[in-house]
Amino acid sequence: MLIYDRQLQPQIAPAATAAPPAPAEETAPVIVADIQDELGRSVCKDLGPTTSSFIHCDVTKEPDIKNAVDIAVSKYGKLDIMFNNTGIVDDPKSRIIDNEKADFERVLSISQLASHAYTASKHAVVGLTKNGAAELGQFGIRVNCVSPYALVTPLAAKNFVKTQGEDLEKAFSVPANLKGVHLKAEDVAQAVLYLGSDDSKYVSGHNLLIDGGFSVSNHSFRMFDYSFA
Repeated sequence: MLIYDRQLQPQIAPAATAAPPAPAEETAPVIVADIQDELGRSVCKDLGPTTSSFIHCDVTKEPDIKNAVDIAVSKYGKLDIMFNNTGIVDDPKSRIIDNEKADFERVLSISQLASHAYTASKHAVVGLTKNGAAELGQFGIRVNCVSPYALVTPLAAKNFVKTQGEDLEKAFSVPANLKGVHLKAEDVAQAVLYLGSDDSKYVSGHNLLIDGGFSVSNHSFRMFDYSFA
């Protein structure tokens, strides 16, 4: 995902297309860091060479991450936003006894879609966000994360449920709490843009839910379901 904000300086973001760029009027220098070289360079070509550049980066390798940060700082003078948005897909394992140590090691190094390991990684992100915010606030650094509801992305469509486009969107809408609207990748991009901008200058340690109220609803009870009454 790529994020831009005219108020901000260089940013690092993966090229994996979970969401499109924010509007052009909110551009700032961007470092695209990803293992997908062809896609990363294509994104930078669309953005323009004056506002973006690509760096090959494997997020499971600490030297690669350090190199990306060092290049951003050396090229632009500082780094204001670092947005982490990576994921892989593995075979789902619904029974915890089928999950091996290696599954958890992979998911914690990246964040993959696999039952128990995936859940563990998401709880870890929220906890790390809070710890990071508590420690780094003294340096003026804010740490936040986002938790979106299911939405159509290339990763979900290709590897997760083997369904495409509108069909996948309709499938996601069935259990959704907020009806009459579908969550789009652009909505997530705008939420992250808000957290990275000065509009949220006093927001830190926050997990921004972009789920249409899904996490506050217990649909098994159908207490507020008018169609069920």
